[in-house]
Amino acid sequence: MAVTIKSEREIELMREAGKILADVHNQLGELIAPGITTLEIDRKGEELIRKAGCIPSFKGYEGYPASICVSVNDEVVHGIPSKKHRLFEGDIVSLDAGVIYKDYQSDAARTYGVGKISPESQKLIDVTKESFFRGIEFARAGNHLHDISVAIQKHVESNGFSVVRDLVGHGIGKDMHEEPQIPNYKPIGRGIRLCAGMTLAIEPMVNAGGYEIWILEDDWTVVTRDGSNSAHYENTILVTDGDPEILSLI
Repeated sequence: MAVTIKSEREIELMREAGKILADVHNQLGELIAPGITTLEIDRKGEELIRKAGCIPSFKGYEGYPASICVSVNDEVVHGIPSKKHRLFEGDIVSLDAGVIYKDYQSDAARTYGVGKISPESQKLIDVTKESFFRGIEFARAGNHLHDISVAIQKHVESNGFSVVRDLVGHGIGKDMHEEPQIPNYKPIGRGIRLCAGMTLAIEPMVNAGGYEIWILEDDWTVVTRDGSNSAHYENTILVTDGDPEILSLI
């Protein structure tokens, strides 16, 4: 499938989807505290998404059973919410969510500390978020896709962390996953030339230890192979001739 250039109408719908998703994340972030279960987070997230007139894009996607991916500590992404899994003081938790608004998607992720966390965990969260913003400095028409990848990797590795290699960002629009794939590290080649109207989900996934990962027996939950903590930060962005527009941040 070719990379799609969105029309003004499509961009407006994706802006609205992004605003709704940003509000969902802001409200879920306020719930993060010791004692809450990951299932409670998921149920609240689905309630907020549907109340806003959207469909939770993750629920049922390739069989995923929930609306919010809730990934704790060494879980990189795709953690399945559970009533048995409570958050504890010192944990870090990543929330990844998507919404469909009038057939158009938005995708975003945030990582939070639970109560008082260690300085290293806070640095991991901060560097992951910073690497997203370092990357999108290059997300403008005329640049190459992998300029984003290089900037993310440089910032992460200069701070002593590692970038997950087996999972990448992606184009987004009517489908959650569109072309192009967007690595968070430097692959071979420069990648496609960016054009105004492209919509991309940029999502650094950063490990405190090595970059190797594996998948648990539930066939969804991705964890670090060495048991180190992992953080995730993502937004849906619009490429323009100037600075990119972040659609899922308010």
